[in-house]
Amino acid sequence: MTKNLTSGQPGLVILAFAIPLIIGNVFQQVYTMADAFVVSRQIGIEALAAVTGTGSLQFLILGFLIGATSGAAIVTAQRFGAADADGVRRSFAASLILCFVITIIVMAISIATLKDLLLLLNTPKEIFEGAYQYFIVLLWGMPACMLFNLFSNMMRAVGDSRTPLYILIAACVINIVLDYLFIMFLHTGVIGAGIATVIAQLLSALACIPVIKKKLPALSFRLADFRVPLKECWAHIRVALPVGFQWSIIAIGTIAVTFVLNGLGYEAVAAFNIGQRIDQFTVLTLSSFGQAMTTFSAQNYGARKYARLRTGALHTAIIVSILSVLMGAFFILLGDKIASVFLKKNYGAIELAHTYLIVQSCFYIVLALLFVFRQLIQGTGNAMVPTISGVIELIMRTFAALFLTQVFGYTGLCFASPLAWMGCLVPLSIALILILKKLRRVEIREAKEARLHA
Repeated sequence: MTKNLTSGQPGLVILAFAIPLIIGNVFQQVYTMADAFVVSRQIGIEALAAVTGTGSLQFLILGFLIGATSGAAIVTAQRFGAADADGVRRSFAASLILCFVITIIVMAISIATLKDLLLLLNTPKEIFEGAYQYFIVLLWGMPACMLFNLFSNMMRAVGDSRTPLYILIAACVINIVLDYLFIMFLHTGVIGAGIATVIAQLLSALACIPVIKKKLPALSFRLADFRVPLKECWAHIRVALPVGFQWSIIAIGTIAVTFVLNGLGYEAVAAFNIGQRIDQFTVLTLSSFGQAMTTFSAQNYGARKYARLRTGALHTAIIVSILSVLMGAFFILLGDKIASVFLKKNYGAIELAHTYLIVQSCFYIVLALLFVFRQLIQGTGNAMVPTISGVIELIMRTFAALFLTQVFGYTGLCFASPLAWMGCLVPLSIALILILKKLRRVEIREAKEARLHA
């Protein structure tokens, strides 16, 4: 069911909306961990490095696609907050057209250049073929990935964060079952892990269609809504593409990290990527509040409730700051125990994974505020500032990868993300203060005009 986030106590509304997102993101991470567990136990650490070693490329290519669907949904959320029913339907139709076009273009380019990209990443020869086989399957499945993410973002845009959760849980269960089927029984190797992911995404995308039609009439568009004028296309392009590019800009920094990491050997690759997968439990929890803030910000911006937007930002910042401290302490204390589950008795790799987790944990509070500030700004339709901050994030992450690693080795590489977060937070903080001041002036002016007409 749709839900309007423009009424009720802001902190509680955001928390209630974020909880299904947290559960969904954490459940999805449990799946990725299960995927890594199956691959490492049934095939070996080299296969694990092949599957996890394409993470930066996935972030670059699939991240652009996911970011674009998220950006398009911001327009939908703003119109839903403004109670523009026709605009919501037109926005959904325009987003479908735009995202399909983007998917076909990106998929064609990526498939044609994948081997070259893996070579540029300095992918170790021991895992090159496995990395290629795994990722080429994911690229052919991009339309399914796009549809599921677009449908999920559209549901959240109209206030429904629970339905995407239920579909995601079902998809993750299917994915894990298929992993065991393809890898353990059919012996398809890393290709099977990719096929399992694509099938699960396709089924989840197809499941969204009848659910939207039955439960979310606000998104039930007509054929006439697909007659999209140029002005309507631009309204979505101006937000969707910058958000997609923002994801890709950040991903380029992770590619620089991957390039340097691959030069440290496959044991370091496996340890670093397992550390990242464990670390993602915190990142995804905090980013869930960012996702909630996007919808909250967009709906209240569309409804012109600027004071409520400020209050929601303050409440969310407090919540995520507390969570970041607690989760950071947990991984500092127990990170090595968790890593040992996936790295067996490879004590060198376990220590490397724990080092990664300790460094990240000390800076979680910076990441928490970054998510709140960036997503609030994006919710107002301003995609340029987050993109600029993404460029700064790219510079900082690349600096750490190329220079700190030369001085401090693997530990220096672990500082790549924290440095990027700190660099990104500075322009976001300045921009947020200016935007909130501007909205405050608009609020005062509109209040004066309302009194004059009363």
